[in-house]
Amino acid sequence: TAEELASVEAAIRAINPYAKLHRTERCALPIDQLLDRNAFDLDRILDIEPDFLESGHHHHHSDEVRSMSFTIPGDVDPEKFMPWINDVSQAQGPNILRSKGILAFKGEPRRFVFQGVHMILDGDLQRDWKAGETRSSRLVFIGRDLNENELRQGFEACAA
Repeated sequence: TAEELASVEAAIRAINPYAKLHRTERCALPIDQLLDRNAFDLDRILDIEPDFLESGHHHHHSDEVRSMSFTIPGDVDPEKFMPWINDVSQAQGPNILRSKGILAFKGEPRRFVFQGVHMILDGDLQRDWKAGETRSSRLVFIGRDLNENELRQGFEACAA
C-alpha cells in the first residue's frame, strides 16, 4: 500500500538521509543506476559525523559487540595491508560487523578510503592529502569476539 511504502522509505531515510531510492516493479532498474555510483564520499560523511573515524576509545554496544580503533603515524605499505585485510576479513568476517579506514599508502598522494561489512570490502583512492594535513593511517573495527591485540599487531606490521 502507499502507507507501507511511505513507512519503508521513512525508515530508510532515518538510517541514511542521502540514500538514492528507486521505486521499481519487480526490481526492474538499469544496472548503471545501482553499480559504480561512487556513493561513498568520506568528506560528506565527515561533514555530518566529524568523529566518523576518531574513536580513540572503545564503545560498548552490548556485552558482545564493541569497537576498536588503531592509528599508525605515517604511511602503510599497500603490498602488506591488502593481503592482511583480506585475510582478516576471510578469517573473521562473520564476527566483523563493520570496518572502515583512511590510509596513507606509501608513495601515493591520495588517501585510500575503505569500508567493509563482514567479508565484503570496498575501497578506493579519493582526494589528495591536503597541504599541512598529517599523513596517518586509521582503522576501525566493530564486531564480536575480535582479538584486539592480534588486529593491532597485524595492522602495525603493515607500516611502511
